[in-house]
Amino acid sequence: MAITGTALPLSSSSSSSSSYLRRNYSLLAGNNTPPFTAAKLPPRTSYCTIVSQQKSKKLRKIILKEDVEALGKKGELCAVKAGYYRNYLHPLGMAQIVTSQLLKEMKIEEERIEAEKRRVKEEAQQLALVFETFGGLKVKRTVGKGKQIFGSVTTQDLVDIIKAQLQRDVDKRIVSLPEIRETGEYTAELKLHPEVTAQLKVIVYGN
Repeated sequence: MAITGTALPLSSSSSSSSSYLRRNYSLLAGNNTPPFTAAKLPPRTSYCTIVSQQKSKKLRKIILKEDVEALGKKGELCAVKAGYYRNYLHPLGMAQIVTSQLLKEMKIEEERIEAEKRRVKEEAQQLALVFETFGGLKVKRTVGKGKQIFGSVTTQDLVDIIKAQLQRDVDKRIVSLPEIRETGEYTAELKLHPEVTAQLKVIVYGN
């Protein structure tokens, strides 16, 4: 006996489930765009830019605990879908929910870092003043014909002389010195800080 019937239309809930499966299948098949949307966050903070093709009302403000591809760098604030955070970011320890207490702690840490940066710069400025008001580093060399000296004066020579004459430890990598092959006065530059460069007079004389 042949059985006949009429196909029933899919319910709205079935249609939603089908749409959900299609969306998530595209992710598994190679679409690497995670389910999140862009969010506006307070100023003076580094944020990741988030792009999405769908909207969601359930978002969570999070801070990344490590670099996450397509989201952002460690320490950045983002707004992502609750499910994405709950099922992926949180279990893997990649992010945590932003709370008022966390924001307060972040602000305190930011202020501490800024204060430390100012302190380091001020110390560099003070050291630059010491170098630039110093009469000049005296370097003695054996002189040959005319003003020509035997050998040369290197950055390591200068570092050793600074230690001996000024009692200051300086990394030779921050010292820039012109080629010195004869007696006379020269100017060395010391990069004490990204924003502070000191000039130091170098006096080369013969015996």
